[in-house]
Amino acid sequence: MPKLLQLLLLSLLTVTSPKTELPDSKRASDVRTIVWPRLQKELKNKGLKAGSAVYIRIFKYQDALEVWLKAGPKYILFKTYDICYYSGGLGTKTRSGDGKSPEGFYTVEPKQLNPASNYHLAINIGYPNKVEQLKGYTGDAVMIHGHCASIGCYAMTDPRIEEIYTLIYKAFESGQQKINLDIYPFRMTKNYMGIFAQQPYMPFWKTLQPGYDLFEKNHIPADYHIKGNDYAF
Repeated sequence: MPKLLQLLLLSLLTVTSPKTELPDSKRASDVRTIVWPRLQKELKNKGLKAGSAVYIRIFKYQDALEVWLKAGPKYILFKTYDICYYSGGLGTKTRSGDGKSPEGFYTVEPKQLNPASNYHLAINIGYPNKVEQLKGYTGDAVMIHGHCASIGCYAMTDPRIEEIYTLIYKAFESGQQKINLDIYPFRMTKNYMGIFAQQPYMPFWKTLQPGYDLFEKNHIPADYHIKGNDYAF
């Protein structure tokens, strides 16, 4: 093979895709300077690698936001954060102005970070997702953010969002392209499904349960497809 052709092929093989530009601000940068060293120590103590891929679950009834990090092929629970406030009770958001906080399966990409939010730091959850768009649900700018007040979002307090936001930022910085974010009304065990069996939202909740069960079994986030206008796995 001619040397010039060899060099050309080598250059093509070594080309890397451009790094995703992450939204940033002085506020977010200052937060990382303080928070990240502490988080790195906590990660190391749990045998987790700094910058590992992130997966997030929210449970409304338990007021809990879980951050899981990838370790090998599976994910390990790193920390559970108390949700300070969300509005509208159980049942998912369906229209702009209904005061409800969404339930369902969402995807977070780097562009959804808001490092200059009026609520300290914020992450857009991606509502409405594909299923919700097919159902004609309306609304936008639904966030996980700081402070302890919200209509339709998940308010975590400033100290908690600083840790959650930093873990997500570092995962993106290390190459994760998207983060699965699953929001459930409650832990979808047999017990809780029985407790809430008479709720009018139960038909919808049953479409969420297979995603919950798959993760509980495999500790790998479940990707849905669409069947009709519903989630399917």
